[in-house]
Formats: sequence, C-alpha cells, structure tokens
Amino acid sequence: MITFVPHLPHKTELYQLFQTTGWDGIIQLSESKIYEAVSTSWFTVSAYHHQDLVGFGRVLSDGVFQSFICDLIVHPGYQKQGIGSSVLKALLLQCKNHHIVSVQLCCAQGKAEFYKKFGFMQRSSVAPGMYWLNRDLG
Repeated sequence: MITFVPHLPHKTELYQLFQTTGWDGIIQLSESKIYEAVSTSWFTVSAYHHQDLVGFGRVLSDGVFQSFICDLIVHPGYQKQGIGSSVLKALLLQCKNHHIVSVQLCCAQGKAEFYKKFGFMQRSSVAPGMYWLNRDLG
C-alpha cells in the first residue's frame, strides 16, 4: 500500500530517489544542496511504500497567482502504478484550494501526454518557454 504525506522526506532518502531517476547525472548537486532546494518549496508530497520513499513532487508558488511544478519523481520500480498521478493530483489540489490561477511545468521528452490527461496544455509557439543555465557553477 502506498501512503501519501504532505511533507518533506529525510534528505538521504530524497537524494537516493533522485539517484534512481538519473537526475544526479544532469543536476550535479550534493545531498545537502538538493535538500536545501526542496525545503524552500511552497508545497510537497512524498509517497511511501511501507518505510521506503518511492515518489516525490513539489510546487513553487507565490501563493496567489503563479505556481510551478518543479519535480515529479517516481522510483523506476514503482512507475506505472498510479503514484505519479496521485502525487500530481495532490499538488494540483493544493493549488486549486489556494485559488492559484496558473500552474506551469517543464516535462521530460515523451511525458507531455501524461500531463495532458490532467488538463495541461503545451505553450503556443508564439510564447514558448525559455530557460537559462548558470554555466559558472560546476
């Protein structure tokens, strides 16, 4: 049975979950830095199978108008079981309950259809999203 709780997991188990997804090869941050980043989130949801962290999601928000889903992670051994859907529903419900107008996200290649099932729409090519990377860090 999977249990969903609205709090941050321990930093070691969160770091271990990040490592299962390959994100640590893309975002090379220490366990402490990842935890520091997620601890400033507006809302988080952790998914546990018994005592093991198997899923995690978080939202950054101004609490009024804008929000951004930064992470939605499910351990590869637990994917395709509805955990990601449940975490996303909890994140969106929190945004709805606070009357947040706009929820945005960036998704991995091939994952757009998953988010479309929840009402997300791709941005128009007239107003595409952009990003900047600080290449001085490393």
